[in-house]
Amino acid sequence: MVDTTPLTRAVDHFADRLRAAPQSRLQRSAAAEALALARELARRAQLLEEPGTELREMPDAGMFAAADQITVAGHDLALVLKNEDEVAEAVRLVKEAQKRAGV
Repeated sequence: MVDTTPLTRAVDHFADRLRAAPQSRLQRSAAAEALALARELARRAQLLEEPGTELREMPDAGMFAAADQITVAGHDLALVLKNEDEVAEAVRLVKEAQKRAGV
């Protein structure tokens, strides 16, 4: 079994930073960056869980839901990752998105 703790920690940290961010920061780019990350994490989880099926896109639930969306998508992905390289790649995605979001 692969240790996905680095991914869940990175996702939880990003989500916490989003929850603490001022509305102006969310409006500028942080929420959009978080939604893009959540969609990518969800896409990866779907590809692993249901290969060959039509992908579903995570809806935009608004800037105040962005933290919850990355949390859900990140934890879902953590459940299906198969090796440490996949975990490292997912952690890289989260850290890069957090940097672009500026939180």
